[in-house]
Amino acid sequence: MTTTEASGALETRGIEPVPEAERTGHPMQLFWVWFAANISILGLPLGATLVAVWHLAFWQAAIVALLGSVGSFAIVGAVSIAGRRGGAPGLTLSRAVFGVRGNAGPTAVSLISRLGWETVNTTTAAFALLSLFAIVFGTESTAKSVPVLTILCIAVFVIFTVIVSGLGHRVLVAVQRWATWIFGALNIVVGIGLVATVDWNAVTEAPSASVGAMIAGIGTIAAGTGIGWANASADMSRYQHPAVRAGSLVASAAAGAGIPLVLLISLGSLLSAGDPALAQAGDPVAAIRAMLPAWMAVPYLIAAFGGLLLSNHLSVYSAGLTTLTLGIRIKRVYAVVVDVLVTTVGSIYFMLVADNFYDPFIAFISMLAVPITAWVGVFTIDMVRRRTYDPDALMDMRRTSRYWYRGGVELRALSAWAVAIVVGYQFTTAGPSDNPWFTGLLADSWPAENGLGWVITFAVAAGLYALLGGARPEEAR
Repeated sequence: MTTTEASGALETRGIEPVPEAERTGHPMQLFWVWFAANISILGLPLGATLVAVWHLAFWQAAIVALLGSVGSFAIVGAVSIAGRRGGAPGLTLSRAVFGVRGNAGPTAVSLISRLGWETVNTTTAAFALLSLFAIVFGTESTAKSVPVLTILCIAVFVIFTVIVSGLGHRVLVAVQRWATWIFGALNIVVGIGLVATVDWNAVTEAPSASVGAMIAGIGTIAAGTGIGWANASADMSRYQHPAVRAGSLVASAAAGAGIPLVLLISLGSLLSAGDPALAQAGDPVAAIRAMLPAWMAVPYLIAAFGGLLLSNHLSVYSAGLTTLTLGIRIKRVYAVVVDVLVTTVGSIYFMLVADNFYDPFIAFISMLAVPITAWVGVFTIDMVRRRTYDPDALMDMRRTSRYWYRGGVELRALSAWAVAIVVGYQFTTAGPSDNPWFTGLLADSWPAENGLGWVITFAVAAGLYALLGGARPEEAR
């Protein structure tokens, strides 16, 4: 009997590679995991942005949603191939690329990004729950007016997250599958209600935008959907059977995430055709709620809460593994608890203390997309030549590790990563458009204005690492 089986539903394994005998997963499991993680309402504001910012017609927005979301999650699926090969989480496998010490930088960035998005999920879900309480019990819906209830709403979301993410892989896969049907059905009901509010005259009369605007839209959608999940993809695929085809992993991620995202993003673009308020909303939950008839408020808020919860399950599970990869010696389930405590404190601060949340925080998280994309570029090139990973070396942080390289650092990989970050930030603007708190030297260039900074970051990281030699055949065996 394996360790995991002996513990029942609780996954006791940490970041150590999964033995081949225990890798019995199949691609449909991942299909449901990615589907569930992407049925949250946050896809609607993305679609609204395509119309309000890039002025796309609906048919253009639908094409952009398809290419941006499916394409970016195809990258997620491609990176997940490494998890099937090595049986370990993505950032643990990254030790083979950057060195057991050099990997600390990419791992820390990944953890901060995960915690950031979990704070976004927790805060948004708590707002939804506050609104639900206001409708059902007549309480105040403003967080600062009911601080105790606000903390309770945060706690409810966190507890539901820990129950699933803490128990681990087996429970997470099962819950994501069955909850998808429940909350997916609620989203369909809400979607029908939202379609009834669409200004169809504005939709049909909207002029088409340029091809350049469509390209910019694809970049916006890709950066806001799949790219942020790429370094977490192997965390789930590590349990896939070694015989699973690479193409099946790519298809499971692209289709699993692509189906809900295309529908939600397209719906968001429809809603914004006659009213750009959704794209400019500081609180997307409240903005969408205002568009619905009163009778649909309750199912909408439940669907919003559930969709954010499903996304948070996967994010927190991944964050726990990333915490362990940093070298913190605690059990995986305790790492999950530590991570959610951090996001709980962050959510309490942003709901009860700060005056503004979404704009500055999303800008901060967007800044982290640059180093994550650079990591994807380096890691992808390494995967081209590396077919296997040494399980003992991945867990050995000493000089005896095969992945010690020089001083624990693989200089080619770390240099390519660092240079790509510097270049990527030159095409980045972060903060409010009228008063940004960071502007890169090339922020006014065509690629930057069209949302393609992440493409350049990826190309620089991948290209430079390849020029420096990438994973040499003798290292990749």
